[in-house]
Amino acid sequence: MSGKEMNSYRLTSMEEPTDEMLSQLMKEVAEEAKRKSEEAHKRFFTDLRMAARIQRREIIRKQQERLGECKTDTDNE
Repeated sequence: MSGKEMNSYRLTSMEEPTDEMLSQLMKEVAEEAKRKSEEAHKRFFTDLRMAARIQRREIIRKQQERLGECKTDTDNE
């Protein structure tokens, strides 16, 4: 089936799609679903890595603050 035929067909109650049309439609939907799933997967893990970096920076900052407090305490003794 040509792309032109697929693009001109519309699902209506007046005309039943052929098995070939349904097969092509299902294939296109599956490909789009897979593409969107892969994009969401990449976006999720990119966001997760970014959140982990932010958390690490925050932990390091807090540790450095505590070390600064400890040095100040020992300087006062």
